[in-house]
Amino acid sequence: MKKILALAAVAALTAGVSAYAANPFSDVTPSDWAYQAVVDLSEQGVVEGYPDGTFKGERNITRYEMAQIIARMLAKEDQLNAEQRATLDKLAGEYADELANLGVRVSNLEKKVGNIYWSGDARMRYQSKSLDQKDGWNGRIRINVKGQVNDSTYVQGRFLNEMDFKGNDTSSTSMDQLYVNHNFGKDVSVRLGRQPISFGDQAGWLNNGHDGYDGGQIAYNNGKLSLATGYGQFNSTFGDFAYDANDNNKSDFYFARGAYDFNFAKLGVDYIAYQDKHNVVEEGKINAAGDKAKVNFEGTKPELFGVNLNIPVQQFNVFGEYWKNTTAPSALEDTAWNAGLSYGAANWKKPGTWDLSVAYNSVGNGVYLGATGWQTNILDAVANAKQLKFWNAMGDVTLAKNVQLHAEYAFAADADQGADPDDAWTVSLNYKF
Repeated sequence: MKKILALAAVAALTAGVSAYAANPFSDVTPSDWAYQAVVDLSEQGVVEGYPDGTFKGERNITRYEMAQIIARMLAKEDQLNAEQRATLDKLAGEYADELANLGVRVSNLEKKVGNIYWSGDARMRYQSKSLDQKDGWNGRIRINVKGQVNDSTYVQGRFLNEMDFKGNDTSSTSMDQLYVNHNFGKDVSVRLGRQPISFGDQAGWLNNGHDGYDGGQIAYNNGKLSLATGYGQFNSTFGDFAYDANDNNKSDFYFARGAYDFNFAKLGVDYIAYQDKHNVVEEGKINAAGDKAKVNFEGTKPELFGVNLNIPVQQFNVFGEYWKNTTAPSALEDTAWNAGLSYGAANWKKPGTWDLSVAYNSVGNGVYLGATGWQTNILDAVANAKQLKFWNAMGDVTLAKNVQLHAEYAFAADADQGADPDDAWTVSLNYKF
């Protein structure tokens, strides 16, 4: 059905192709690899041609015309052999934007083999750390695989490998995500398995995009309003409170969240309810190492509420977030908040685009969930302080298509009832494929 719709879209658009003669698409010359690839496919009887039905492999054509040729081949992809299909997938990837303008959904066909789709990212990162920790020089690669079961169901997995370049770390590869997603119509979906999760709207104290949970969720999204609720258990260090005496992140929890786009602003709300108690490090108890002793001081079942707001103003974005742990013991700081300003947007496909943001953060030890999307180690100080206040600046610039430089700087930190951490910074090269 999708291929029939795609063909219909091409036919409708090609009927008036003369009106697009002045379209500013750049020319594809006979010396371009894509042009040669189409010539080769034409000689194999695969190419049906462009608007007039014949392919003239002797003059320049526009990228728009090339996209029409590719769309026609996509409509009969199941008739191609493996080599022809691989060539077509590469062409579809090169002309994805033009195909999208034609209404043809290519779904990253350059990364598709049958019903399997591959994608990934890699990072090379240097970290100048605070808290007397050694500087870091490390790498990470993540490979995503998506299996399209049918029009409504897919299975998603992710392989992860992290490596320390400064030590003798041989590293190991693991699968940190594996879940199934089923769509009910276009707005409702159900997901089961080990899956990613994030809360709030900034990559700080409740959103790291790396760890997740084992469980299920049901979600609704109509483009303006999004709602989700689920139940499960956090995995890795995400969900392990900084104050927890037993490092008990393997707690069942349920959550609910929602967001609405008002066009002039976007508002989000979150709720997290733990089903197990998290014990607290008892004040005044010092062990032989001079650190606070981890003792069984009875805690509570954490219950957190959060709200976040983004207000775009031309190229700027004003953002803020507030969280509260409503069941935190009195010995803990039960709130966290931040406010900041960003400018620009680094587009992975557009070299030279960039963004920059700066924010002030106040993070209580009764709220921080023990994992962060920030790449400095500044938040490690929360484990030995009641509250940490600091500034954070970060920026991205797209150096080439699918290549970005990222940098962060955390500074002017003030720890309540703890040692103030030094400034920390990091820089990394990031790649998508």
